[in-house]
Amino acid sequence: MKKNDVKRQVSEAISACQSKKAEQITILELEKDSGAFTDYFVICSGTNPRQIQAISDEVEDRLERSRLRPTHVEGYRQAEWVLLDYIDFVVHVFSEKSRRFYDLERLWKSAKRLEPTDLARAKTRRVTEPSAPKSLRFKRT
Repeated sequence: MKKNDVKRQVSEAISACQSKKAEQITILELEKDSGAFTDYFVICSGTNPRQIQAISDEVEDRLERSRLRPTHVEGYRQAEWVLLDYIDFVVHVFSEKSRRFYDLERLWKSAKRLEPTDLARAKTRRVTEPSAPKSLRFKRT
């Protein structure tokens, strides 16, 4: 998959998290040589199990509109740490307590931290060149 496509999908996941009032949204771009199994982590927190599930549901719903489904979902029932694996990126929705305990940002401290605006640029950036009139497209010699 193209890198800009993945960035747009990650940006859509972040937007879904924001719409459900997720807290402390962090985006990590993982290094290729780090042994990481994915390109990006989206990490956020919810204040209670119901909100954690609502954030997870919104991420799934929004990405499903683009025909993208997670290959694996874990922790939804317990709603302490919900993991949504989309292969090229993984969304982690934590309770505040679990997030402090597992501290993924520290474990992956070599990863590059991105701001949502960094990915939003990829979401809106489209290469659109005006097409030339037919008379200029094919030059006969």
